Amino acid sequence: MRIEDYAVIGDTQTAALVGRNGAIDWLCLPRFDSGACFAALLGGPEHGRWLLAPATDVVSSSRRYRGDSLVLETTFTTAQGTARVVDCMPPRHRDPDVVRVVEGISGRVPMRMELVARFDYGRSIPWVRSVDGRLYGIAGPDALVLDTPVATRGEDLRTVAEFEVGPGDRVPFVLEWHPSHEWPGQPVDALTGIEDTVRWWEEWASRCTYRGPYRDAVVRSLVTLKALTYAPTGGIVAAATTSLPEQLGGVRNWDYRFCWLRDATFTLYALMSAGYRQEATAWRDWLLRAVAGAPAEMQIMYGCAGERRLPEMELGWLPGYEGSRPVRIGNAAVEQFQLDVYGEVMDALHQARRIGVAPDPFGWSVQRELMDFLESNWEQPDEGIWEVRGPRQHFTHSKVMAWVAADRAVKAVEHFGLEGPVERWRGLRRAIKAEVLEQGWDPHRRTFTQYYGSRELDASLLMVPLVGFLPATDERAQGTVEAIMAELCQDGLVHRYSQTGVDGLPPGERGVPRLHVLAGDNQALAGRQAEAVETFERLLALRNDVGLLAEEYDPTSSRQLGNFPQAFSHVPLINTAWNLAAGGGPGQRRGEEHDPGAGRPGDLRPGSSPPVT
Repeated sequence: MRIEDYAVIGDTQTAALVGRNGAIDWLCLPRFDSGACFAALLGGPEHGRWLLAPATDVVSSSRRYRGDSLVLETTFTTAQGTARVVDCMPPRHRDPDVVRVVEGISGRVPMRMELVARFDYGRSIPWVRSVDGRLYGIAGPDALVLDTPVATRGEDLRTVAEFEVGPGDRVPFVLEWHPSHEWPGQPVDALTGIEDTVRWWEEWASRCTYRGPYRDAVVRSLVTLKALTYAPTGGIVAAATTSLPEQLGGVRNWDYRFCWLRDATFTLYALMSAGYRQEATAWRDWLLRAVAGAPAEMQIMYGCAGERRLPEMELGWLPGYEGSRPVRIGNAAVEQFQLDVYGEVMDALHQARRIGVAPDPFGWSVQRELMDFLESNWEQPDEGIWEVRGPRQHFTHSKVMAWVAADRAVKAVEHFGLEGPVERWRGLRRAIKAEVLEQGWDPHRRTFTQYYGSRELDASLLMVPLVGFLPATDERAQGTVEAIMAELCQDGLVHRYSQTGVDGLPPGERGVPRLHVLAGDNQALAGRQAEAVETFERLLALRNDVGLLAEEYDPTSSRQLGNFPQAFSHVPLINTAWNLAAGGGPGQRRGEEHDPGAGRPGDLRPGSSPPVT
């Protein structure tokens, strides 16, 4: 199926993708980056899937989330009648569970269940046996237990069942993972599990303080972001999947089941502005733990618990989504030097102070260490925001973010009374800005360029006014936005850059939703509200039928591409909705950082964020 034909369910420690055909084709247990026990998404049914659907031709189907929850309902209409499959992952006690209930609505609908359990990304076939009515599957360290009143049988290394449902029937299936050396937990009551899941998510969603336009989209994006949170640590993975391609049949297939530093500030704002102080604080604490240590060893990404070793390897036994190979787990970009993440971390911790996250006693000492490293290394070339696998360059965006680091260090002293060599940092801030304005600016094209000496454009430069490097009304900022919208906006979506040689890979980049909303943020900051709304609504139209976004979108084929669902397509959607609301939002506040009088404690615009208590 198409990527947008999937929906996500999860328990804030792992997630599964459920297709509109009733198949769970992707599930990593017990956490996001563990070996998948369903990997049909990257291979075929033989690599692991769990199908629960009518055993007859489907005339039509529809699906929705139940209210603001992460309980998915898929309704199938057949010639014999109508049935519904309800899917969820209940709040976790010890081990993760997937609950599926088939409900009869009208007529009598023949149904089929087919369970193909495979561990280690589809390579390991478990030993399956039935004990006291429970079906056990074990391979190495992993074990699954299937509980259902329906009679099952083995068939071609899979477990199958046929049954019928009529009006009012509710037939439960519960699949639980547990370590193979331990006894499984008590069976979960499926019907109670669904109600508990609805109640948990509805209570969580009810805490959202956003009351502006597009509230349904904002809440669904917040729920998606929460689903991609690893609750034990507060980390947030970029996506639930690995190796879903940026181009069908191409090689740009990356593992996104890790936590990137780059989007820390956006994430913090999205959570805090909507009233989720606990999640924002947990994310800040995860950030501090992850980057602790020698600044020279700070990485661009970490595992869910802050793991640093994320070696990349290829899974040759999987053919990949629609033949997109290689299938990768791990991410070699973890070894890259990306200067901009120092600015992102400094900005995230600065904004945490501004918006009222309780201070951490060690936060400022970590920032001092980062600044010591930055002062000696900001003039080095790097791999940049797009994690190029070509030669290092002096990327303009990276230098702008180095300026952000120096600027936020200065403001920590000026506005929050923290101790530090502020005069030295002011000098660093001036030096970086002077260099960027001289070497990163093309006076003939009237735009900032991708890297020093280049004539190419880069959509990352939409951040120039959003981080306060220049006011949105500055002619250099406006010229850059206009050039990007004229040359990088194709088929209504903003692309990353205008050429592919810089990244050392074959062509294949498509429109990126989060860049599109950054363009809208720029338009809003410049007072072009009608254009900003049009840009934003273009993004909303790209979501699938249950409100989810992948990393990219291909306007030519009208398909979502890349890993799914993508947290950092949804995070800027939340923030942009705030930016378009009365009083402005995160883009407005970050964009004011160029003003020496902005950014003082408690400086929150009325209507843009909940009051700090």
